[in-house]
Amino acid sequence: MFPLACVVAGLGIWGAFALWFQLPGPAWVRGVAIVAWCLPALASLAVLAGWGGWNSGWRWAPAVFVLCAVLLLSWWHTIRPTHERVWADDVARMLESRVQGDEVVLDNVRNFTWRSETDYDVRWEARRYDLGQLVSADLMLSYWMGPAIAHTLVSFGFADGRRLVFSLEIRKEKGESFSALGGFFRRFETVIVAADESDIVRTRTNARGEDVYLYRLRLRPEQLRKVFLGYLERAAQVRAQPKFYNTLTSNCTTIVFELARRLSPTLPLDYRLLLSGYFADYAYDHGALVPGYGFEALKAAGRITPRAQAIGPDDDYAKTIRRGVPGVEEAELR
Repeated sequence: MFPLACVVAGLGIWGAFALWFQLPGPAWVRGVAIVAWCLPALASLAVLAGWGGWNSGWRWAPAVFVLCAVLLLSWWHTIRPTHERVWADDVARMLESRVQGDEVVLDNVRNFTWRSETDYDVRWEARRYDLGQLVSADLMLSYWMGPAIAHTLVSFGFADGRRLVFSLEIRKEKGESFSALGGFFRRFETVIVAADESDIVRTRTNARGEDVYLYRLRLRPEQLRKVFLGYLERAAQVRAQPKFYNTLTSNCTTIVFELARRLSPTLPLDYRLLLSGYFADYAYDHGALVPGYGFEALKAAGRITPRAQAIGPDDDYAKTIRRGVPGVEEAELR
């Protein structure tokens, strides 16, 4: 009976969270629904434990719970992602791309000016890039809730000094905030943002005060191109077919791993793909970061937040944050 009890308990807990995050209506309505869901689950556990007895009136509890579970799962499968919501300003538009040979034309590149999380200037831009001028890529990890969890971004550099950052993010509705737990329960859609560093990185280092680290990736030109185009491909897929964000299986780190596996199909799964704050350690262990340094040295030199917060009005953000980062050529900083 113990394995069956574990299934009932697990399904009961999952169903309670599913109702809390997805059932429409005020909190009290969701609370009532959760209580109504949990009662047959608890009664079933009591019967399976032998407390109620199969000959008592409680013997029907497992059948009632199975019926409730069928109804709940049927409702769950009706929940579909959509592009039709009132989105927050910073995810209101979706990236569009056109590629012809080496020329890439992007629409809806984000270049906001952030003074705080709620005070900003909205600016979306169309840009052209030459893939033949793609020369570097940097892995960035932004920490906001301890050492184990970080947001993962990849910034691409071009020979003319321009940089473009890709980030898989939740597509928040207006007034909505991120919830790691909600990310397990279809609470958010996914969006891939392409943005200027002075927008998507600076808002983390300066407006939010997050602890951000930058690591130069060890990629050949053909690999840079493949990863860059991989982001565009995923953005096109999401634009054509909305998808849910998932804290475990579809997040800002898993997309980097997925694209890295296109370069090295034998890359193994690792707990550091789930605990994204340790993803740079994973990249280091598999030779993706600059050689010749210990990981702690790379991490210490790559901590960019203090440099970012000390930037003056006439300083170049991208150049300043890279000063002293191993693998960054001096020519990039002039």
